[in-house]
Amino acid sequence: VKGTGSAGRITDEDVERAAAAPTDPIAPPVPPAASPARPAGVTAATADGEVERVPVSHLRKVIAGAMRTSKQTSAHVTHVEEADVTELFAHYRAVKAEVEAGGGRFTLLPFFIKALVTVLKDYPIFNASVDEAAAEILLKKYYNIGIAVDTPEGLIVPVIKGADRKDMLQLADEITDLAGRARERRLGLDELKGGTCTITNIGPLGGVFATPIINQPELAIIGLHKIQDRPVVVDGEIVVRKMMYLSVSFDHRWIDGAEGARFMTDLGGLISHPGLLMARL
Repeated sequence: VKGTGSAGRITDEDVERAAAAPTDPIAPPVPPAASPARPAGVTAATADGEVERVPVSHLRKVIAGAMRTSKQTSAHVTHVEEADVTELFAHYRAVKAEVEAGGGRFTLLPFFIKALVTVLKDYPIFNASVDEAAAEILLKKYYNIGIAVDTPEGLIVPVIKGADRKDMLQLADEITDLAGRARERRLGLDELKGGTCTITNIGPLGGVFATPIINQPELAIIGLHKIQDRPVVVDGEIVVRKMMYLSVSFDHRWIDGAEGARFMTDLGGLISHPGLLMARL
């Protein structure tokens, strides 16, 4: 808990903010923020009973339009892979305290960004868009990773530009900054554009896995799901490991299912073997 009182003393408010923060180590930090006032509704009677008519916000209209366009544009397919993150979690826990001693917050998300960028270099079709008018696929040589942020007013996707050129500490700082300003609605328009592939972290909210919708004009979106201790068979013995599901939703018009399976197998391999990931950086 970081104190904000006189001479760095910890106040009751500091404790309450820390208690309200998410515990999932993958999640972008959630800065404390007051909930926005609910739009004023109008109560009306219908033949079936009373309803409240609440105005749709501008952001929700934008999100609704983007979701409809994506579903109408892309042939969505989702492939799910399982990863054993026991070693990755142990490595993360070993360095977390030392890294955070310098300030800021360090989560698992930078590891996943680095693993994704590494695999995107091997499978460039997942880091691409399509110019249908010119009948051309645009394989992008830069790696701008969108990070879906759940805000009180709706989903916002800020973009980390040049993720391949930043180390994990730089990524952690940028995630904190972008996520915080996204929730405060202080992002510039340029910080929401230019993404080449997106990550959405659904794990803190629960569930087994989900089928995210592609962020147009990208061709793929990666879903990170909850980490939990589960019994698995390792070398013929039942042991408890930290397991998670990874998903990719991709546009089946341009990406074949076999390519999606290979992509996710390699991504899961890097996540399960952090030593191999470090060797590839």
